[in-house]
Amino acid sequence: MYFHRKCKITFICHGATIYSEEGRFSDAENYPPLSELGVEEMETLSKYLKSRGVKNDVIYTSPSIRTIQSAMMVAKVFKKEYVILDDLKTRACGEWNGKTFGQILKQYPNGFAKVLAEPDKKLMPNSESTVEFIKRIKVVIDDLVAKNIGNRIIVVTHPDVIQAAICAALDLPADKILNIFVRTGSATQISYFDNWASLVYSDYVPLG
Repeated sequence: MYFHRKCKITFICHGATIYSEEGRFSDAENYPPLSELGVEEMETLSKYLKSRGVKNDVIYTSPSIRTIQSAMMVAKVFKKEYVILDDLKTRACGEWNGKTFGQILKQYPNGFAKVLAEPDKKLMPNSESTVEFIKRIKVVIDDLVAKNIGNRIIVVTHPDVIQAAICAALDLPADKILNIFVRTGSATQISYFDNWASLVYSDYVPLG
């Protein structure tokens, strides 16, 4: 049976930062930058993508410094420019910004439980509910697919954006988003067809 694939997207998770190494949340765009480990991760991943012949027509990135730095490294290997898309930014987390998992558990003992139990509700001001976040990401990905019919593109973004993209592509319940693990410096690929999508691979990290 022939399936009409509209677009193939390789999602690239940005390299590590001091926040990701410490397990901190961050929705800020100007901080933190890639750490030394993050640069190494992106160098390894960029070389892998090139050696494996991962083709692409356009490279997109979210507006955060950590994703732009990562996109610059990918773009250099492929000798292409990149396009910044504001709506690819990470999930707004309000007062959780800059806090570690431990600090959040201490200050908001039921916080993570509420994220799962009430995915349609905001936990605090200036944050996004899980449902809102997945819908936002679905809109931007659907738009990218529509603009890139027949193309293979690269999207450099955040772990939670990739989690949301997987939820949207596979029509998973919003409360399952935290069941999807995405590491820094990893690659995830999704093929988009007329009325469905296929997860080709997820959270792949090449050996250095």
